Amino acid sequence: MAALRLVPVTFKVACEYVDQHHRHHTRPQGYRFAVGVLAGERLAGVAMAGRPVSRILDDGKTIEVIRVATDGTQHACSMLYGACWRAARALGYLAGVTYTQLGESGASLRAAGWRIDAELPARPGWDAPGRRRPTRDTDGIARVRWRIGVPVTVHP
Repeated sequence: MAALRLVPVTFKVACEYVDQHHRHHTRPQGYRFAVGVLAGERLAGVAMAGRPVSRILDDGKTIEVIRVATDGTQHACSMLYGACWRAARALGYLAGVTYTQLGESGASLRAAGWRIDAELPARPGWDAPGRRRPTRDTDGIARVRWRIGVPVTVHP
């Protein structure tokens, strides 16, 4: 197994990688920073961090890991989650959040020091009469919110 090492990646590179490798999401609309992991010279995964999608968590002190995608390389996910949190702390963030689907193990998150914050029920989607949104494959799936750092907001 080739040694893993972290590298910065651009928004474009991260989005292309997510489009090719993420199990159930497409590229995000924006981000604050992204990091990649190389196995030898091959890009084995990327993580993207940005503002929390939840308005109640978007307090300016919390970062959300919005996408992590790998090619299955062992330890790449936990290395990326750890790198995102270290980078966020260096930038002054006090807390981090991310989400998994209820059936996912979260082993990489636990290995990187993240802890379960809440189990969230399935929601029908983002569509509302005054704000039309297309349905997504991830609508109607219960999720687990993970947290690292200090709790800085009140959340449901």
